[in-house]
Order: sequence, then C-alpha cells, then structure tokens
Amino acid sequence: MKQNNFISKDISLLNVEEIHQFIANSYWGKGRTLDDVKLTIENSYCFGLYTNENKQIGFARVVTDYIYFGYFMDVIILDKFQGKGYGKILVEAMLADSTIKSLKTLSLKTKDAHHLYERYGFNKIGDSPLWMSIDRQILE
Repeated sequence: MKQNNFISKDISLLNVEEIHQFIANSYWGKGRTLDDVKLTIENSYCFGLYTNENKQIGFARVVTDYIYFGYFMDVIILDKFQGKGYGKILVEAMLADSTIKSLKTLSLKTKDAHHLYERYGFNKIGDSPLWMSIDRQILE
C-alpha cells in the first residue's frame, strides 16, 4: 500500500495560519494570537504531518531540554483529516524520534484523549484529570 503522507521536522513546511486557526478555536488555545503560535513553534521541537502534496494534516510540538524532559503540546489533526488514524501516525512518529526516545520523562495534558495516549504508555498522574506521563528515569 502506498503511503500518502509524511512527517517532517522542517518548520518552514508548516502552514502556520491553519495551525493557528485550529489552536485558537480549541479548548486549550483560546486567545492565542498568530504571533503567539509563531513564537511557540520557533521555541519548540516540532513535527508536521502532511499529504504527499504538502498539505498540512497535523502538527505537534514538544517543549524540551533535549536530555531529561519533554512536554507534548498542541498535538492536532486538522478537522478535515480527523477520524482517519492520523493522530496515531503523528504520536507514533513522535515517540519513534531518536531525540524523544532518549528523554527520561515525557508529559502532556489532555481533557479528552487519554485513551489514545494510554496505548503508547502514558499514565495518568495522581488525581489530575488532565496530566499524563511516561517516566523512564530510574531513581535509587
């Protein structure tokens, strides 16, 4: 079967306006300006998911120190592509990335995607209805 999409970390490929529109209308990103989104992209480790014709399908970013900690943020699939498995493709690509695989702790907050992240090893943190993590650090 021919793959009809690809992942890139090249931020010049991102359709920032489309990403901004999605985030600004989400429950977690209300009020973010286009300049806010541009700045978060510049200061994060980003992943774009695209059709083979370079149309934006999805986006995610990780705020990280590149050694110990990474915080998954703004993991999105644009509306017209939802329900087709692209969220799984994006999260799997992120978790397979060598930089992300080397981090000791990954975290995220979600209101409604716990089931998606649990299948990849994320666990709820304490009593929080939002926070999840993967903790690989061994403390003695």
